[in-house]
Amino acid sequence: MESGTRGLGGTASDRPGAVRLTQEQLDLVLKRHAMFRNAKVGGARAVLARMDLSGLTMAGRDLSHADFTHAILRDVDLSGALLECATLFVTDLRGANLRNARLVKADLRGACLRGADLSGADLFDADLRDGTLAARARDGSLQIMSVDPTNADLAEANLRGSNLTNAKLSGSVAMHTDFTDAIMRNAKLVRANLRHAKLDGTNLEGADLSGADVRGASLRGAVLIGTVMNLTELGGADMTGVLTEKPQGRPAAELGRSMAELLNLHATWVCTAAKEGMALDLSGVDLRGSGILSRAMLTRGVGRGAVFYGMDLTGIQMQVGQFDNADFRTAILAEADLRGGSFQGANFNAANLRHATLDYLQIDAERHVRTNLTGAILRNADLGGARLRRIRLAQADLSHADLRGADLREADLRGANLSGALVQEEQMRAVDFTGARGLPRTWHVRYVADE
Repeated sequence: MESGTRGLGGTASDRPGAVRLTQEQLDLVLKRHAMFRNAKVGGARAVLARMDLSGLTMAGRDLSHADFTHAILRDVDLSGALLECATLFVTDLRGANLRNARLVKADLRGACLRGADLSGADLFDADLRDGTLAARARDGSLQIMSVDPTNADLAEANLRGSNLTNAKLSGSVAMHTDFTDAIMRNAKLVRANLRHAKLDGTNLEGADLSGADVRGASLRGAVLIGTVMNLTELGGADMTGVLTEKPQGRPAAELGRSMAELLNLHATWVCTAAKEGMALDLSGVDLRGSGILSRAMLTRGVGRGAVFYGMDLTGIQMQVGQFDNADFRTAILAEADLRGGSFQGANFNAANLRHATLDYLQIDAERHVRTNLTGAILRNADLGGARLRRIRLAQADLSHADLRGADLREADLRGANLSGALVQEEQMRAVDFTGARGLPRTWHVRYVADE
């Protein structure tokens, strides 16, 4: 079924108006819910069905498994809240702040999220289909209550960088909604209304858009690999730079030789200081399906605008390489060596860079080359334990990136976006993040001179 029906007991006519709670009353409910979650005596699950909580705050609270059925949560602050498996059936969340909230497997059928901020929210396997509220009459039959809206309404909501993997959005209304750089792998969007939505850079790999209305939407640079688009209306949609199964740019076959042979020639060229072999230039080439590149030597290689989407590049060597504007989305670069390379404007959205080496390359006692990721996109990237000393990340997008355990000493993060990034203050002690966004204003700012 694409829609859901929920009975509340009693009759539709007997349903009382929403009960307004104060912040003090709500805090008491949340305290008992926390005790319930920790299996403490006196705890009780938060059942806030039909309550009016408009304008109140639950920021950062653990509300997993709480019941908000048909509640009014307009303009409520739920930023960073844990709402795993929470029931938000036909809940009014208009204008709510759900930035970085965790809504894994939450029931949002029929919920109204018009104008809500869900940037960076985790909605993995959440249910946002249409839903209908019903009440049981005295004769035992279910009577449909008049609820407006009954369709999941995400119109004009902000879902930039959110995780909607496996989410169910069939029949939802998402006109003018911002899904920029969202991860929507295997999402169900059957008959969804996405007119004039912003889906730039959105990963829709394996998603089902059958019968969806995407007219006038912007899908610039979106990933549509394996996307089902039967009877999808695309009139006026901007599909510039969309990544599909077809090669984007030059196919690797046009290089004239196998990748294994080209890598051997390039390795010889590097090891003989350009006296033998041949330098490898992959600029504008779509490398998908070209062969195994993990542990490969691309030192001093060139690949401006190359496509490495989803590839296994574990342990690859790209020291002092030139890979500006390359596409590394969802690629695995764990333990890779990128020291001294230029990756300006490159897209590492959701890439795995765990324990990768991106710090400066020492040439001799007096000279070194800094790795340059100025303006790069690292939204949702995993940089846990990476070496980033003296790296250039000015104007880079690191929103929702995992930087835990990374060495950021003397890094240049001027003007970078760190909204929702997992990073601790002590990591930023010797970092220049002048003008950076998304970090607490109380954090220390120190200018690091360019050596």
